[in-house]
Amino acid sequence: MTVPEGSRPPLPFREFLVKVHSRCNLACRYCYVYESADRGWRAQPLGMAPETARLTWSRIAEHARRHDLDSVRVILHGGEPLLAGTEFLARFVRGLRAALPATTRAEVALQTNGTLLDETVLRLCHAEDIRIGVSLDGPPAVHDRYRRDPAGRGSHARVAAALELLARPGHRPLWAGLLTTVDPSTDPLATYEHLVSYDPPALTLILPLGNWTVRPPGRVPDPTRTPYADWLVPVFDRWYGSGGQAPRVTFFESVIDLLLGGDSGTETVGGAPSRLAVIDTDGALTLSDHLKTTYDGADRTGLTVHRAPLDALLGHPGVAARQAGRAGLCASCRACPLVAVCGGGHYPHRYRAGSGGAGHDNPSVYCPDLARFIGHVARTVTADLPTADTGPTSGGGTAGRRAGHAR
Repeated sequence: MTVPEGSRPPLPFREFLVKVHSRCNLACRYCYVYESADRGWRAQPLGMAPETARLTWSRIAEHARRHDLDSVRVILHGGEPLLAGTEFLARFVRGLRAALPATTRAEVALQTNGTLLDETVLRLCHAEDIRIGVSLDGPPAVHDRYRRDPAGRGSHARVAAALELLARPGHRPLWAGLLTTVDPSTDPLATYEHLVSYDPPALTLILPLGNWTVRPPGRVPDPTRTPYADWLVPVFDRWYGSGGQAPRVTFFESVIDLLLGGDSGTETVGGAPSRLAVIDTDGALTLSDHLKTTYDGADRTGLTVHRAPLDALLGHPGVAARQAGRAGLCASCRACPLVAVCGGGHYPHRYRAGSGGAGHDNPSVYCPDLARFIGHVARTVTADLPTADTGPTSGGGTAGRRAGHAR
């Protein structure tokens, strides 16, 4: 991995994904940790040791102090983070907040599959100010197709019960939103309507982690076929036409903002520099764990909280590559008229093994889907923008009012 020419000085990390437990109580068929090219999870300790936890929050605090950060976001992750137990999670969050400078605000979140979420966990999250993201892929037949436990039992019923708890008025402030992996073989509107039936505050739609070597489901070599855009377009239209009654969808909002000259809220589009560091249960400092889908060891750096500050990770070529913006894109992406919006797509989606375009010097494997979807959004938003003749208050509302309902 080489540092792209023209790379800027590294930007400090602001988001820290902490693997507090390295195993999961589900066996999701598309899991990028346990079902991908990387086998590093086999050597990880099940849970983070107390001394490793102390060094982890100390390193984050050291980084915040050194770079005078006004805020950091810490995501408790796994595996399934709730397997670490509420006592460990409470100690970790209290230690983190105590170690951070008084001028640094900590946003702490927990990303869970939802099956272990109960009143005990919710009491912890209220006490320690932890927000909760839950993974749900759609109705039972959709969700349970991939998200099953090791015995082959579906998990939808348990997740739905957890969401009923989260939706109660007393608990709702804890709920960060739903995380959904797009499956192009499903009915997009039926899936979307099921997701919004829980009234989540936000919905994160993610494309399956795949690349040119291991293609995502349905993403065939034919560039005229766009199964993921075919799924996203009707969902976008339903969301955009909701009159402000739908949850935030970061991917949709980011594409609109980029088309209107703004910034992206996600590193999956727009080419925003990654500000994320990942810390494994053994204290290893790694690159994005999404890189596990490319080849074995792709996310590993040889650094650890036991021996190195987070600034040492800032100097890694893999960080520079994910902060390089357009300078890190292949020639065809840099010449593309959509580059300001697409930004080359998500970094792991560009990978190709072997000679000739090896590594990440390629367009996204989702390039045809992204092009079609961005074009559709551009036409929709352009048609909704006020003109000089009608003025900003005439007609059915501006794009900003219709899509900015949750900003």
